[in-house]
Amino acid sequence: MNENLDITVAIPTYNGESRLPELLERLQNQLHTENLSWEIIVIDNNSTDNTAKVVQNYQNNWQCPYPLKYCFEAEQGAAYARKKAIAEAKGKFIGFLDDDNYPASNWVSAAYAFGEKYPQAGAYGSQIHPDWEVEPPENFQRIAPFLAITERGNLPLLYETAKKLLPPSAGLVVRRQVWLENVPDNPILTGRAKGNMLTSEDLEMLSYIQKSGWEIWYNPEMEVFHKIPEFRLQKDYLIPFFKGIGLSRYVTRMINVKHIYRPIALLVYMVNDLRKIILHFFKYGTRLKTDLVAACEMQLFLSSLISPFYLWNNGYLTKKHN
Repeated sequence: MNENLDITVAIPTYNGESRLPELLERLQNQLHTENLSWEIIVIDNNSTDNTAKVVQNYQNNWQCPYPLKYCFEAEQGAAYARKKAIAEAKGKFIGFLDDDNYPASNWVSAAYAFGEKYPQAGAYGSQIHPDWEVEPPENFQRIAPFLAITERGNLPLLYETAKKLLPPSAGLVVRRQVWLENVPDNPILTGRAKGNMLTSEDLEMLSYIQKSGWEIWYNPEMEVFHKIPEFRLQKDYLIPFFKGIGLSRYVTRMINVKHIYRPIALLVYMVNDLRKIILHFFKYGTRLKTDLVAACEMQLFLSSLISPFYLWNNGYLTKKHN
């Protein structure tokens, strides 16, 4: 088999037995891929359910010209699963789909075509539409992008470094060689797992790619539908989720800042975080108890403020990092 394929679709999954079938069906029915050499890899990130069996059943009945592979990654955390995908993949491009991301029928062909058309793009994200199990609160659009919802119109868009905005890893395509040359083997952020609430591991990875001079884009032609269950709109899920994003912030904020300027940058960020907290408190005050969106925003600002101290105190910033 050809060792260098056009594109690999990598699916990191944890306990995805109920979510994987629809995704694999959609990948079986991709259009305009006749002239592409590609593969699908499911990375089982230490699942305790029947994920392996579900994939095996598909493999046994697989009729497609592109292979469906399975590999196991015992170290839990999205960063470990993606690293495993990079090691196993044979594609020039690697497209990441979470097990609750359902791609449109031209996703694979659109992903490959964009990378070929934009040779300076080191990574590029999909247009991601929400598929809500229940309707969110009406002011939810303020925080929706944090749930990997990305609707930025129907034209390609360059993420500019100055705007400090990057796409989520759901529906993200990366040039494999760019990743290998620029993303550290041991990132600081590894993704949520038992005993570790820190998230934003995808932003850390993308920040390194952007820092090295590669462009990062939004490609609206790659459309994904993100299934969002009811529990992800509950306070019990959202407050710890935003706390994890906030506590990770110091890492992603500082990647593009030279070491000599980091103390000044830290001071500027802290003053800004404090300003946001005070303004938010005056704006919402007592409503912070009843307005879930405002409470999530406040949690994000507070956690961002204490992020450097939390990371330092818990040994993240002294971790071997190469």
